[in-house]
Amino acid sequence: MSEHRRKPPQSPGDGRAAARRGAQQQPPPPGGRRAAGPPRPQPYGPHGTGSGQGHGPRQGMGQQPPRQGAGAGAGGRAGTGGRAHGAEPPYQGRAAARRAAQSTQKGGRRRAATAAQGGRGGGQPPKKRIIDYPRWGKDGWRRWMPSWKLVSGLCLFFFGSMVTVAGVGYAMVGIPNENDAAKSQNNVYYWADNTRMVATGSGANRQNVTLADIPKEMQQAVISAENKTFYKDSGVDPMGVGRALFNMARGGDAQGGSTITQQYVKNTYLSQDQTVSRKFKELFISIKVGTKLDKREILQGYLNTSYYGRGAYGIQAAAQTYYGVDAKDLNASQCAFLAALLKGPTYYDPAGATNIDPIATPKANRKNSEERWKWILGEMYKDKGLTKAEYDKAVAKYPEPQGLKATAGMSGQISYLVDIAKSYVLSHTDISQSQLDKGGYEIHTTFEKAKVESLKKAVDEVRKKNIDPKKREADKFVQFGAASVVPGDGRIVALYGGEGFEHGQFNNNANTTGVPVGSTWKPFVLAAAMQYGTNQTNGVGLSPQSKYNGNDLLKIKDHEGNYVLRKDGSVFKQKNESGYPWGYITLRKAMEQSINTPFVQLGEDVGLPKVAEMAKNAGVLESSFESLNASFSIGTSKPSAIRMADAYATFAASGTQAEPYSVTKVVKDGSVVPGFGKPKIKRDAIDSNVANNVTDVLENVVKNGTGKKALTVGRTVAGKTGTTDSEKGTRSAWFVGYTKQLSTSVVLFRENPKKPGLIGMAGTAGLASAHGGDMPAEVWAKYMSQALKGKEDTGFPDPEKIGQVKDQLGAPSASPSVSATPSESPTTNPTPTESRPQGRPTPTDSGACKPWQWGCQDGSGGNGGGATDGGTSGTPTSTPTSSSTGKNNGGNGNGGLIAGTGG
Repeated sequence: MSEHRRKPPQSPGDGRAAARRGAQQQPPPPGGRRAAGPPRPQPYGPHGTGSGQGHGPRQGMGQQPPRQGAGAGAGGRAGTGGRAHGAEPPYQGRAAARRAAQSTQKGGRRRAATAAQGGRGGGQPPKKRIIDYPRWGKDGWRRWMPSWKLVSGLCLFFFGSMVTVAGVGYAMVGIPNENDAAKSQNNVYYWADNTRMVATGSGANRQNVTLADIPKEMQQAVISAENKTFYKDSGVDPMGVGRALFNMARGGDAQGGSTITQQYVKNTYLSQDQTVSRKFKELFISIKVGTKLDKREILQGYLNTSYYGRGAYGIQAAAQTYYGVDAKDLNASQCAFLAALLKGPTYYDPAGATNIDPIATPKANRKNSEERWKWILGEMYKDKGLTKAEYDKAVAKYPEPQGLKATAGMSGQISYLVDIAKSYVLSHTDISQSQLDKGGYEIHTTFEKAKVESLKKAVDEVRKKNIDPKKREADKFVQFGAASVVPGDGRIVALYGGEGFEHGQFNNNANTTGVPVGSTWKPFVLAAAMQYGTNQTNGVGLSPQSKYNGNDLLKIKDHEGNYVLRKDGSVFKQKNESGYPWGYITLRKAMEQSINTPFVQLGEDVGLPKVAEMAKNAGVLESSFESLNASFSIGTSKPSAIRMADAYATFAASGTQAEPYSVTKVVKDGSVVPGFGKPKIKRDAIDSNVANNVTDVLENVVKNGTGKKALTVGRTVAGKTGTTDSEKGTRSAWFVGYTKQLSTSVVLFRENPKKPGLIGMAGTAGLASAHGGDMPAEVWAKYMSQALKGKEDTGFPDPEKIGQVKDQLGAPSASPSVSATPSESPTTNPTPTESRPQGRPTPTDSGACKPWQWGCQDGSGGNGGGATDGGTSGTPTSTPTSSSTGKNNGGNGNGGLIAGTGG
């Protein structure tokens, strides 16, 4: 390259980079800050001349000493003056210069932004704003702290808006009319094919009366119990309203207002939607009612619109329903009783309401009613509503209300069908009983009219053939209950609840939970053994060909191998229905002949909690279980006929469990009410092969055992008999059976509807003892023959071999193989030809052991107690020295062991 084109070398302290560094490092002039923006490069060479006098934007802001070798020329940066080379820092490269320049640019932009926003850094104030937020002239956290003017202005605006809304709401709502609230509609129930079943309601059971016709004692009772400050308050309880809104916000139930005024408004408010808008509307109505109506008018309206249970709305209807008198004739004690019902008739009506809530039993409700009745009378006396003499007279005797009565259209089986459907609706929606009683609902059920009529006909025929109350005292109060469920679906297609409400029988026997099921419980024990094994199989399932000791008065060992003891410390011995010495027999044979001792010991070997789990998996409600003592395995529990039919339907469906249901659709004002979809199916709730093997064993019960009467159906069926005994005879008799298409249970017992409690059936139908294989099995067969008429006999799936053959400890060493013929029985033990015990040969000394009886226990000692009252079945060899009571009358532990259950 030619010399004249070569760029002359520059020293490290010269050039543009040096000028930039000088500008970056130059201190600000004493007269002010450096202007924002990046430094400009020096336009002339480093050795030009400069005057040292500032020019341009910062002219005159100060003098700088001229750079070394400078003249009077215009060299250097405008407005900055010259700078001595001696003050220059050493050159650090172009990268450092760029970083320094970028840092200066960012700092300038931040300062400019601060000034534009009105911060203290500079800038002109913006135009005046209505709301100065963020605040001008402040920076940091102060910019975001609202001023007192802003806060007070917003508060005034908020409260002004609230006053405006309240004023508009107050002006728009009207005052309720108690006569409008008295209007109600019928509920219409439909059969499964959507044809009309019945229309029923409480419209006829309402009548308004004036306050002059309502006793002062009744007025005082509700004021003392519900709202002591009624005549002084404004009619609105802010805390109650706030509590309701808070509960709704949490997704819970909206509690009603706590004052009588608010309750009156709630009673007359036709829409029952639990929404915030409705609560606010009720609030405005309550305020308006409190200002526009006299307190006496409000009290009259409240008493005329309140719900007292049993379909009775208003004090006049309640007086007639519970005491058969007009409201004006009620005495102080009766008034306190009716005031107690306002707390909630489901739990304070002594008649009970187990169809709505299982805990609302007559016994529990009677206790609740008496306690609140007495408390209300005490409050009336404290509030000077009663004199001392009036109080003493009123509290002296509980005012017993009259019994339940049938309403129009509620007769025969219709009354029980409606009862079940109503109970289902109440338990599956937020609809309350009082709302449902107001009517206007269309309720579509699963009940099939033809099957309901067939079931009723079957019961009537068997009753007429066997029961004659005029001829036999033991035939009085005999009751039947039955239910029929579709396996794998859960539809309740038919039920029999009793003779009808019109006959004074208000307890629905298809849904009652007070009758022990006896030996119909044994299939759950066998299923648990097949699925879980025993304490001898290490978790491997047990084969039904395993042998257990079937002798009478057998000493029972618990799961740990220790003898089960009675309350007095003696060894518990399980009793069979007869004293026949069966010896060691297969579980299949024990089920066929419904022998107790093998299953009581098997239940202990499996573990009673596992037996309970199996029953629960099948569909039995845990709330119906009795104590987990040794006799739990032979049916001390008390599920309903509906639940037993549904549990056996799980076996029929090869282990698929479906919750029973009775309602498919509910319509209100043309809209479908949610919550009535088909219940979820639980597949393999029980192992399918376990269920099929249980079915195979129960088929044998019908073919060769205690359930032979079911064979008259003429098709493949499986089933089990059940009986519970006491010293006073049979207490209950069951037959539960099924085909692949239908599962049905039938129960027989004696109970006085006016005096709850099972009565012994010794002598009923002219028999020494009633059994599940007699009248219950006969009803079952008659009904199933008609219900399945024209249907194909599909049979049951063939079961696969299951489990390990593991005999009870002490059994003979020779055990049958798994492939043994199912129907074979021990050759030394003749099979009875009749289902009742009197047909079985009974040894003269049932308690003595024979040399050939392996593992036989000595027959001396106490025997087990009865199902629920500590009685015995048959004639025991000795009498227990200690009281052996069941759960129902206070017993607990092993003292309440049931002994007399059988086929």
